[in-house]
Amino acid sequence: MSVMSVRLNDEVTAQLEALAKATGRTRSFLAGQAIEDYLAREAWQIVEIEQAIKEADADDFISADEMSGLFKQLGSSRHGN
Repeated sequence: MSVMSVRLNDEVTAQLEALAKATGRTRSFLAGQAIEDYLAREAWQIVEIEQAIKEADADDFISADEMSGLFKQLGSSRHGN
């Protein structure tokens, strides 16, 4: 395990301290968890974007009828305006 210093503004530090007290965790633990969550989310997003680019390059798009059905299912009959 490695150690890293991070500069935080006073507001973020206060929020982190309050959360640490409320949860009985250390600030270091919470900061580490936040970084892990961020990295996982960003990695997921990159994978999804890369997959969408592959689909677009392959002209794999939803049809207009499928899109209209999706909008109706979501409660909106208007789209593209």
